[in-house]
Amino acid sequence: MGRRGFLKSLPVLGAGTALLGGCASQEGAVTGVDRVLSISLGQAESHPSYGSLVSFGERLAEATDGRYGARVYANNSLGDQQETVQLVSDGAIDMAVISGTQIENSSPRFLPMNVPGVFDDIDHQNRVMLDQSIVGELFASLEPQMRLTVLGGYSQGGRHLYTAQGPIESVEDMAGLKIRVQESEIFLRLINDIGGVPTPMAYSEVYTGLQAGVLDGAENNEISYVTQRHYEVAGHFTLTNHLIGFDFLLASTDLLEEMDEQDSEALREAWAETQSEFVEIWKQETEKATQDMLDRGVVITQPEPEVFAPIIEEAGLSILEHPDDLALYDAIRAASEEGDA
Repeated sequence: MGRRGFLKSLPVLGAGTALLGGCASQEGAVTGVDRVLSISLGQAESHPSYGSLVSFGERLAEATDGRYGARVYANNSLGDQQETVQLVSDGAIDMAVISGTQIENSSPRFLPMNVPGVFDDIDHQNRVMLDQSIVGELFASLEPQMRLTVLGGYSQGGRHLYTAQGPIESVEDMAGLKIRVQESEIFLRLINDIGGVPTPMAYSEVYTGLQAGVLDGAENNEISYVTQRHYEVAGHFTLTNHLIGFDFLLASTDLLEEMDEQDSEALREAWAETQSEFVEIWKQETEKATQDMLDRGVVITQPEPEVFAPIIEEAGLSILEHPDDLALYDAIRAASEEGDA
């Protein structure tokens, strides 16, 4: 059997299995259900999103009385993100978690959700993701051509700068520093605007790049900084909060349409509960990571808000040119004000 043929067999793993004493989890899968849905994840089993997806499978099994469950395939074992987008579109796998920058490759309409300064924090972000008046049309926009439905996703938390030498307290401190970024117009422009030298590089090469001095720093959230052990080669962490990142959960539109309406709605509700629960998990894990950083001697610096915040906001707005993009940006910002009321 070829690779695509194997992948096409994944959604029906466990079909016809008898329900024996309810549903259980084993190796990232809910067993004892009629159909096990496949979910591709780029993170490792140790990442909070893995355990959350396993819980989603259990929640789905309960909500559908054992008609559906899920299995999580971690570490990009079903393919890289670009490949899994196509595989979900083809129906070869059922769902995939992909980054916000990756989904822009499928549709630039998602750009406003990925720009610096659009979200204040992960609570604001989650309110928007659950508000169909803001995201309903956008999340369904890939269905006609690509047969992809966006269900929501996982917060990546606030992204910050970290460097090998010295605290970052001003734009002047950033001058000439080579900062690793994703291959994205947003990140390239942002790092340039705050005074650094944006340096695209594969995530897997960041540690050695910092170690060898090819990079002076990088940007990411606290959890990734700790789990990747980047504190060993870049001991200064600056709380710029320049972007609240997001990984989107894509589902096969054909799958959702094939399901009974009751089960399809149950899946969406199970996901909404899982997504909101993850926000609290992320907060807890961020606190743990921060304490770990302090215990390891990482120097954490928090610049005054007026140093970087205006530049970050301007960088985000400068990327948005289409009236629809600006309208979505304004709707998201308005949701922040509602949360503060």
